[in-house]
Amino acid sequence: MRPRTLLRALLTERGCGHFATFEEEFTRSAQLAAAKLNRPDLATVTASQATWKRWLSGDQIPRSDAGAVLEFMLGVDVETLLRPAVERGVVLPQIAPSAARDAARLLNAMFDTSYLDPMGRASGMEGVWHLDGQGFFDGTSVAVQLYEAAEQSGRVVIGSHHHAHVREFTRATRRALLLGTLGDEGLYALDAAHARRQLAVTAETLPISTPYKIDDLTYGLLWAMLNLDDSLLANDHVLHAEQQNLEPLWQQRRSAVARSAVPELTNVGSAWLGMYFCSGHIIRRLDEGGPAPVFWTPVRTGEEAAVWLFFASWTQFRRALRERVGGRKAGIERVLCIPAGDARESQPYEQILLWLAVAMMERDGQKIWVCAEPEYRRIDGFVLVPGRRVISANWLGPEGIWHVDTTDSLADVSAYAQVVEHARSQCVTKGDTSQDRLRALADHLDLDWSWLVRRCRELGAYGIAGMLRPRSRLMDVEELEHVLRYVGEFED
Repeated sequence: MRPRTLLRALLTERGCGHFATFEEEFTRSAQLAAAKLNRPDLATVTASQATWKRWLSGDQIPRSDAGAVLEFMLGVDVETLLRPAVERGVVLPQIAPSAARDAARLLNAMFDTSYLDPMGRASGMEGVWHLDGQGFFDGTSVAVQLYEAAEQSGRVVIGSHHHAHVREFTRATRRALLLGTLGDEGLYALDAAHARRQLAVTAETLPISTPYKIDDLTYGLLWAMLNLDDSLLANDHVLHAEQQNLEPLWQQRRSAVARSAVPELTNVGSAWLGMYFCSGHIIRRLDEGGPAPVFWTPVRTGEEAAVWLFFASWTQFRRALRERVGGRKAGIERVLCIPAGDARESQPYEQILLWLAVAMMERDGQKIWVCAEPEYRRIDGFVLVPGRRVISANWLGPEGIWHVDTTDSLADVSAYAQVVEHARSQCVTKGDTSQDRLRALADHLDLDWSWLVRRCRELGAYGIAGMLRPRSRLMDVEELEHVLRYVGEFED
């Protein structure tokens, strides 16, 4: 007896086991495919009962236009459809292929680094969401499953009729996301592990918090966290081994390490190691009881700024810095150069990451100055201890993991101090309070202040763990959640 084809199994699952129902659905799919795929010739494609039977038995492969309609209808390529069905009780997601494709097209049109392929090549298999880098991130992908959600009492829920497939999809311990679609109203993201825990508590509904709607804020966080986390996981052993060899280098006033010295590092892994070393170099050269330092930070893009939001080592450095500086009257200051042209060339989700990183520092008590003169982009990072010392510390160069130096020359200290003073005088984010300065930065980045504050307030109230949580021990989201709540207290 010839085994059952996947095509027969899928059509039976979808109530198209009789020719009359199949013909109706096939005709409707042909018309939809003609519109969605911009192929008007597909609108009149039909299949006879005799042809349908040959397809089901595997005697004939759907060719040309008929094959295109069938693939559109079922979301599986025709070669796979004609293979034997795997008889293991496959649980199918109850979402129309056309709805999945529409949701993917909407998402991919919104964000230039997103490519969501919503359907797997076989029954019950999830899609893949590719998240490309812009030059710094290495790029990554995550397993996703789309579900048609509904609004109930102000919540977005994945109904109980989907739960059998949700359990199947979330059973594996790999990282994955559930995306609930409300059609044209947008998509909502839920972490697979979070969904698994929720279904262990209740079987009635699977809610997705409305703040988890995918927009410029949440996409930016997902994009950054997934890229950073996956790259660090890929370098976990390498980074641990390299950490063990840093102590002798910290004793030197000057050192540099090229990327070629550790070729297996990803871009993000190199940035982590560089930031970690530079942080230790700086802390060891700040005198207790001396004047508060001024940091010059050459970070201008959301990709680069994202490390401040998520690297656990950055949180540790800020704590060490507070202990070193203590309760000095004049607080720590930081200068960034963000030319207006650079800011407006970036996508909004990248600008938001940069803005949140600055908000994190303001919350930490640092006063941030942002200048917009393009010529200052060429200046590498340094720390000025007024009247005493300049500590150079760079870790974002394309060729090197880090380059550090220290000088007590008064001529050098005076020259760097003049650079800082000129940048302060040209500052585009002047204000007496953190809110004033952050609002000026939002204007400079062309971000909607009211929307941004409102969305941070909403997301901060729920936290981001239900949407996505890191897996690497080198990542941390606690400080980010503090920043979201901090910004949420501002007036919108």
